[in-house]
Amino acid sequence: MLKDKGVNESSAPHVIVVGGGIAGLVAARELVRAGLRVTLVEAGSRLGGKVASHTVGGIRLDSGAESFATRLGTVSTLLTELGLSGDIVQPVAGGAWLQPLTGPAVPLPQASLLGIPSVPLARDVIRVVGLPGALRAQLDALLSGFVGSRERNLGALVRKRMGRAVLDRLVAPVAGGIHSAHPDSLDVDIVAPRLRTILLAEGSLAKAVLTVREKAPAGSAVQGLVGGIFRLVDALAADLDGRAEILLGTRVHAADVAGTTLTDDIRLTADAVILATELGDPTGVPITLATLVVRSPALDAAPRGSGVLVAGPLSGDSRAVKAAGRAASKAAGRAAGAVPGNGAPATSARIEFRAKALTHSTAKWAWLAGTEAGSEAGTAASAVRRVEPGVHVLRLSFAAAPDADADLRELARTEAARLLGVAIPVADVLDFARVQWRGAPTRRTPAADVAETATPLVIGETISGAGLASIIGYARVSAANLAHDLLADPPLGLAIE
Repeated sequence: MLKDKGVNESSAPHVIVVGGGIAGLVAARELVRAGLRVTLVEAGSRLGGKVASHTVGGIRLDSGAESFATRLGTVSTLLTELGLSGDIVQPVAGGAWLQPLTGPAVPLPQASLLGIPSVPLARDVIRVVGLPGALRAQLDALLSGFVGSRERNLGALVRKRMGRAVLDRLVAPVAGGIHSAHPDSLDVDIVAPRLRTILLAEGSLAKAVLTVREKAPAGSAVQGLVGGIFRLVDALAADLDGRAEILLGTRVHAADVAGTTLTDDIRLTADAVILATELGDPTGVPITLATLVVRSPALDAAPRGSGVLVAGPLSGDSRAVKAAGRAASKAAGRAAGAVPGNGAPATSARIEFRAKALTHSTAKWAWLAGTEAGSEAGTAASAVRRVEPGVHVLRLSFAAAPDADADLRELARTEAARLLGVAIPVADVLDFARVQWRGAPTRRTPAADVAETATPLVIGETISGAGLASIIGYARVSAANLAHDLLADPPLGLAIE
């Protein structure tokens, strides 16, 4: 990346960045480091986009992304540049569990990618898909690498290579828990870049998964930040303070070589424009997150590790979503429904859950539980508030949820108790909060294809794919290339109104 060139000169090329999410902030920082003048325009009242925070139970928590992928070291490199390297943390060992449609919850197979196993006959895989399902998946090793390599959707690829058992019992709940959509609605190249290419090279999907995992950095596949990922936004904003002009509450109506109109009819001119906003109709599915702060010493033992992924109807089927929404309201109405016994669901019949995933945040992050001191190097980490002993933070995600907060609070409580196998009385819920996001794009759109060759330059998850690592990496490279081009051959000015 380009090195910091200090304060921008007035004669330097001027770039307008539209969108103050992570992509826009990272691009703006890269440009000012190259010596360009930057104006960042954000329609909302705050910066950060889907990286945000809220206060629940007196604790400031992530309300959006709460971890990042470690691949290529993209995010950790940026955090280091921002002085936060000492606050990067690994999740507590133990991993997540899977709640199948029938039977008890089981630990999630470790050596997998989006639920695709790298060792189909591993004991933890057989425990989930059964021996017949594992034997069918093992046939992947006998198939030509060309089989399924042209399939663009994840479901079709897995179905052809490893069969329905792996698809339905592993990939659907895992990929669905991450992307809020059925694998048949997920573009392989968006959710698992280069997987098809590696499949062709290795000749087997299992080997391709193993190769992807081996190329990942040692340690956990994800990391977090003491205090929360939202601190990345605070650090980026502080780094841009006095170095870039930031306009909040300013909506852009158009951006092209002819000019762009802002809400208050301001007209800005620039040498280039970067769009760091969604293009066209959003393809991501709405997700409701319900955060509970509960007093439950029984959860100190982390009975389901860092959380639970749930097999069940996913949002790829709109009818399933509508049905789930109706069921969610009914379930909330029945929620006085105490969890029988210790709260564990019955194992002999089909188990219905409205939640698609649960994160046991205080089991996942030691800094939040107060079981480690956190960073000595981080200046803000020492001020981070942790929970009291016996208090836990749980976050549940729903593809469809009741409209009323009271109903969602009760539904989240009962779902959490059933998934964790621990009774959580109403009186033990100390606080609750809800937030709704639109999930990341799950398929490539025509707008994204056009954007790769269009002017203005477009960045963000529509182009780069989901996840902080992809978004940050793409934004840095794109902004650095633009800065190089502008400094080498300054163009005619563009306009933005």
